[in-house]
This record gives sequence, structure tokens and C-alpha cells, in this order.
Amino acid sequence: MSFPLLTATAALPAIGAVATAAVPAARRTAAKWLALVFSLATLVLAGIALARFEPGGERYQLTESHAWIKDFGVRYELGVDGIGVVLMALTALLIPFVILAGWHDADPLETKSSRWRPTQGFFALILMVEAMVILSFEATDVFLFYILFEAMLIPMYFLIGGFGDRAHTGSDENAAAQRSYAAVKFLLYNLVGGLIMLAAVIGLYVVAGTFSLSEIAEARANGSLSMATSTERWLFLGFFFAFAVKAPLWPLHTWLPNAMGEATSPVAVLITAVVDKVGTFAMLRFCLQLFPEASKWATPVIVVLALISIVYGALLAVGQRDIKRLIAYASISHFGFIILGIFAMTSQGQSGATLYMVNHGISTAALMLVAGFLITRRGSRLIADYGGVQKVAPVLAGTFLIGGLATLSLPGLAPFVSEFLVLVGTFSAYPAAGVIATTGIVLAALYVLVLYQRTMTGPVKAEVQGMADLKVRELVVVLPLIALLLFLGVYPKPLTEIVNPAVQHTMSDVQKKDPQPEVEAAK
Repeated sequence: MSFPLLTATAALPAIGAVATAAVPAARRTAAKWLALVFSLATLVLAGIALARFEPGGERYQLTESHAWIKDFGVRYELGVDGIGVVLMALTALLIPFVILAGWHDADPLETKSSRWRPTQGFFALILMVEAMVILSFEATDVFLFYILFEAMLIPMYFLIGGFGDRAHTGSDENAAAQRSYAAVKFLLYNLVGGLIMLAAVIGLYVVAGTFSLSEIAEARANGSLSMATSTERWLFLGFFFAFAVKAPLWPLHTWLPNAMGEATSPVAVLITAVVDKVGTFAMLRFCLQLFPEASKWATPVIVVLALISIVYGALLAVGQRDIKRLIAYASISHFGFIILGIFAMTSQGQSGATLYMVNHGISTAALMLVAGFLITRRGSRLIADYGGVQKVAPVLAGTFLIGGLATLSLPGLAPFVSEFLVLVGTFSAYPAAGVIATTGIVLAALYVLVLYQRTMTGPVKAEVQGMADLKVRELVVVLPLIALLLFLGVYPKPLTEIVNPAVQHTMSDVQKKDPQPEVEAAK
């Protein structure tokens, strides 16, 4: 029996969460280091899984399958395709940076109670989220995926509500109320989506008699499984609604700005760069694979919703006064691009959407974490409270600029490649949608450059005078992310070689081929 690499990759951070939570109250520093070590060990296992994955091999690799709940046909079934393995690696890559960036985020809470161990709890919750997200990228049993999809809400709720951002101008009571509101809104939105998905999961089992993706695909291939058109469409809507909330897609997006605004910056990265990717990933793995005809039926409406997300998110980002909420609305716009690429139903669009998930994770992490370092120094999230930072903290300003340029998809940085592919794939299938989507690029340049101009340039404000530049720990967090943005911006081949075969499988599921260019015959 081969080594269960996928199980080990997900189990290691879960074990680390338990070990970190058990560290004695007086050993806060030990808890931090323990969490970091477990996250780095998880990164090593994810790297091994990525290295062992063969892009030209079977669709799902490193597979594991064991009986779990026999009476209901539920199995502990794992496997990764090219899309799942790169997102698993992205998650494992970002968590060590999240831990390092949040090194002191729980420290102010230590003085409130000697019995509560907030530092241990903070890092244990981060590791638990990592374990659930990684396992969700690996699950090929629909019921197992659903359990993980819902369970990850619990640690995220406590991370938002219990360890929220302390950079408030109002009273502590008002800040606590806002954090509680953001956490409850996050939980309720996602729970409602999950409950609707549960009804669809049960419906799928009634129709197919199994939760296994491989068994459903085999039954469809040999003709033993057929769904009525109306049944398939209702089941698709149940799954898609839950994923659209998680993604988030307009008009189900309103929980995200509150959650990211009130969470600490590392937790905000966890939300948008890690957890939200489960929603867009699931659209590819479950919606398109399980319900191909319904996916094509719903495509025109989803394309419209994605375009609204792109333009609406970008417009609201332009008008924001809060740095973190600006980044949140920018993420809504970017998720619109990802969903547009998925449902353009072209190989370029879906390859670009998958690369966009990875590149958005890296670029948003870089920008949000540097913004967090900035906010911690000044104690305010308001853009108007800054000015002239580049004169007193040039390294901080420079890294903030690179993160912002990556967010607006500057050529030479990783997000440009993915956004370009999404637009090419969209233009070939829906030219009008491609034209509208390009307005998001223009608006992105506006909100990023205006943000930098208002915070980093101009006269040095009195409150900014004497602001410290980035320290060694902060540079260790930011510089590798910037290096990745540069490397993947000029050489995305390592990712495209892994992703493209998985995209071809998805295109085959929905029986779509790329539109052929129209060329006039020579006279």
C-alpha cells in the first residue's frame, strides 16, 4: 500500500492545530514557532505531491479510496487533477506567510484573561482552516467535499469575530460590535448557501445512487446514468448558489467587504486568497463535471453576473476610503474575471481562470499583507490618514506599489498572464462580454494608482513622520511573494503545463470545443 500523501498533506496541519492549541499558556512564542514549523512541513508535502503529479497522466492522481459510511455510499475518496494540485500547493505556500505576518496579532488579547490562550487559539485556527481547504481540493466524493465546505466556516467565524482588526477610530465596544456583525454575516451567508447545496447533494444521490465523481463519470459514459433536463438544472443551481456565495459573485458578495475589513490582514488573506478559491475551484470540478448540460444552459446568465461583478467591484473600489475594503472590492472584481473565464467555456478562458486563482492569491496576499504592516504602524485603515509614506518608509512603499501593480495586472507580473488568457477566451466566445470586461482593467489602474498616490506620495503628514520601514520578519513575508509574481509573470509555463490537461478534461465534460477563427478564403 503506497504512502497516503494526500491524506498526510491535509492531516499534518490538523495535527499541528491540536498541538498548537495544547501549548501551555505561558509558552506563546513556542506556540507560534510550532505552528510555523507545521505549516512549513505541510508545504514540503504539498511540494512532493506537486512533483509527483504527472500532467499527461490520469485525470485524478495520488488517489485514495476507503469506505466511510457504507449505508449511504459515502467514501473517503481523494485525488487531485492539475487544477486541484496547484491550488493545494498555493494554500500550503501562503499559510507560512500568513502565520509570519500575524506573528503579533493575538498579543494584545493576552492581557485580558490568564485562562484564555488567544495566541495558541489564533494559530491553531489558521492551521485548521488550512487542513480543511487542502482536503477540499483533494476530495472526489461529493459528500466528503460538502462536509469540508461547511466545516471550514467554524474556524473562520472565530478568526473574524474573535481576532479582528484593532485599527478603529471609534470605541472598543463599537469595534467589537462591527467584528461580531462581520463574522455573523459571513457565517449566515455561507450557511444558507451550504444548506441549499445540501439539498442538491441529497438530490444527486437520489438520481445517481453514489457520491463518487469517478462512479458518476463512469455511469454517464456507459449510459447507465441519465438525468432529466429539469432535474439536472435544479441540482446545478443548488451547487452553483453555494459556490457563488463562497466565491463571491454579485449579488451574493456583500459579506466579503465586511469580513475582510474587520479581520486582521493575515486573516483577510486567508479569506480571499485561500478560502474563497474553494468556490471557484468547485465550479470547475463539480458544476461543469456533474451537470454539463445545465452548465451550458446557465452560461449566459452567469456571464452577465460575472461582468457585473467585474465592473461593480471595480467602481466601488474606486470610491473607497478604507484601504482594506478597497482591496476587498478589488477582489470581487477579480473573482468576476475568474468566473467569466470558467463559463466562457474555452480552453484559454478556463486555463486563465485557474491561473488567475493562483496569481490572485499571490498578488492579493502581497498587497494586503503590506497594507496590514502599514495599518499597524499608523493605527488607521482610512486612506485620508496617510500621505508621504514613501519618503519615510521607501521599502514599504515600494513593495506596496509592486503589490498594487500586480493587482492591476501590469505586464511582466503574474496576474497579467491569467487576465490576458481570460479575455482572449472570452473574446473568442462572447465578444461583447470581452469588451465590457476590459473596463475592469481601466478601473483597476484607477483605484490602485489613486490609492498609492494618496497614501504614499505628497507631503509627509505629521502622524506618518517617523514611521518605521519594513523589518526583517516583514521582508521575509513580502519578498518571496514579489519574487513569485515576477517569475510567473515572465515564465508561467510550470503552471500551464500542469493546468492545461485538466482544462481539456473539463472541456470534454461539457462537450465544448474552442471557437475556430474565421478567416476569409484567399481570392
